[in-house]
Amino acid sequence: MRPDPRCQKMEKASTPEPGRVRGDGITPPSGRLRVAFLYNHDAPHQIAHSVMIARELARSDEAFDVHILATSQTLIDHARRVLDASAPTGITYLLLPENRAQAVLGRIFDRIGPFSRIANLWRHRRQLTSYDALVVPERTTLILRHLTGRRTPRMIYTRHGSGDRSIGFKKSAGKFDLVLFSGPKTRDRFLKAGYLRPEQTAIVGYPKFDTVDPDRPRRLFDNDRPTVVYCPNPDPALSSFYRFGLDILEHFYQSDKYNLVFAPHVMLFKKKLHISLESFTMRWRPGIPKKYYDCPHILIDTGSPALMDMTYMLAADMYLGDVSSQVYEFMLRPRPCVFLNAHGADWQGNPNYQFWTMGPVVSDLSMLDRALEEAKDPAYDRQRKVLFAQTFDMTDEPSSTRAAAAIAEFLLKARPHPTA
Repeated sequence: MRPDPRCQKMEKASTPEPGRVRGDGITPPSGRLRVAFLYNHDAPHQIAHSVMIARELARSDEAFDVHILATSQTLIDHARRVLDASAPTGITYLLLPENRAQAVLGRIFDRIGPFSRIANLWRHRRQLTSYDALVVPERTTLILRHLTGRRTPRMIYTRHGSGDRSIGFKKSAGKFDLVLFSGPKTRDRFLKAGYLRPEQTAIVGYPKFDTVDPDRPRRLFDNDRPTVVYCPNPDPALSSFYRFGLDILEHFYQSDKYNLVFAPHVMLFKKKLHISLESFTMRWRPGIPKKYYDCPHILIDTGSPALMDMTYMLAADMYLGDVSSQVYEFMLRPRPCVFLNAHGADWQGNPNYQFWTMGPVVSDLSMLDRALEEAKDPAYDRQRKVLFAQTFDMTDEPSSTRAAAAIAEFLLKARPHPTA
């Protein structure tokens, strides 16, 4: 299958020197390594976890040509928005578009699995193997190894988020050449399970934090009530929204004490039907009645960039959620949090629910107000600080700079790439 001609044209226009084709891709005569940051998803929420690394790698020295590849214009636009004016002029943006047949089929099959993401890898596989390395925030790209065999570039996994759920701890991570971790807690769990070797890993902090100013004031409501941010996950087996969501909105609608920001994971409202292939669970997502949108002390956001840039994580006074890793981002400034056990989890002592030790856990909404008060108990403060330190190894050096240095060291030691 030939690469999409639009991709070839865009890359040729943005490459300063003609490349020399060999078995492992295209290497500029100067010997610079070509590194692509690939974004291949329905929504742009993964971009902030790695795009700042692209910026720092492009700034690092003369050894790398850095490309940002995306499978939709929405993803390209979001990457530009995150980088803003800070992106070096040497970064190349390249769109890997879908064709008409894929677009039609995607509207059907994306409801039950990542059809479009896999199709994108298939259609653009020759383009992707022209790079010395691919940097990705998700595991779907590992399918490329089955499509291209030994011609697959070196693959670097930045991950996205640093939660404790089992879905984030898969043996398949060992198929990456390098995996970046935000801190020792998550890395050590992979090592203990035998999924990774120490030399495959690097602890670099949390590059997403480099995209925000935690001290910038944010005022969401024209009143002095404390603000609770509710962040349900989309997973149909674990999310609190399917069982509790509308009742929570009603609870705060009736409240004369709290404001509420309803800020779900961006994928929750991307689809009406949610299917988990991991747990074989299917749920229809309910809609939200208009009265909640009209309530002056409730803010509902189901799709804006604020769901992804930590606007609500930094502005709220309290966190209410289920299994989302966003609670760790909320702990950039430790504040009270409450967790909703809507699926009857036996969570105590379970490493998949370690974050639930940072606040009270409720399975009955009649206890919600009591839990919100209990969450303010200083006894939880120490656990929040301990888990934050274990989750994020933060230093005075920006995380994206550390991550770029780890990638550079790995690639420069690893060259040349093995030929097919």
